[in-house]
Amino acid sequence: MAAEKNGRDGGVQSLQRAFELLEHLADTGGEASLSELATLSGLPMPTIHRLIRTLVDLGYVRQNTNRRYALGARLIRLGENASMQFGAWARPLLAELVEEVGETANLAVLERDEVVYVAQVPSKHSMRMFTEVGRRLLPHGTGVGKAMLAHLPADDVRSLLSRTGMPAYTEHTFTDADALAVELSRIASQGYALDEAEQELGVRCVAVAVPGAPVPAAVSVSGPSGRLTAEAVAHIAPAVQRVADALGASLTQAPLSV
Repeated sequence: MAAEKNGRDGGVQSLQRAFELLEHLADTGGEASLSELATLSGLPMPTIHRLIRTLVDLGYVRQNTNRRYALGARLIRLGENASMQFGAWARPLLAELVEEVGETANLAVLERDEVVYVAQVPSKHSMRMFTEVGRRLLPHGTGVGKAMLAHLPADDVRSLLSRTGMPAYTEHTFTDADALAVELSRIASQGYALDEAEQELGVRCVAVAVPGAPVPAAVSVSGPSGRLTAEAVAHIAPAVQRVADALGASLTQAPLSV
């Protein structure tokens, strides 16, 4: 019985360490050497090598030609499915938000330098906003994207923008990194982001980052600029903040024991 318990505990420990290595790879930008992983994890090199080799064999990690290790393509399917499940889980809160403010509510996450919409509950208006679930956009040109960027380190934001560029969706899109940095500072101070026809003409959006989410995420309300007036935004922004906080709180609840 003791041998069986030790074997089970050892398996759990190896599983935990393997997931920690994947997290470390993600934190380094997706690529690291074995020695860097050893420094980050505090694990001995033989353990690192054994775990990484297993992850490579399974496709969750790949070895590049420079002998550094990167996150593997097999993680993409898991991440995309997890994002969709996250959206399904958040839909009841989004529905409550729509009921309160009368406009379309959205949930998006930041995935591979892009905003991905994972859930939407439409308003009951005949003229309403519709964003297809699964749609990808660059973060600098969306309310949800700016809300998420405002909570990332400035150096990380600059690196992301250097990879994606800052193309204009409309004449109102931020296309200068310095100007966007000022905007992100303002967003961080006031607690919500506004998309002022920056992604689509005639549309205004109020967005709030989800606190404590394992990946950057944001909730938003969008509608025609004629309905989302300054007075409407003053009412909508606190409602979006409450839902984002509620979603964040539900994500950080302690797991049930088994």
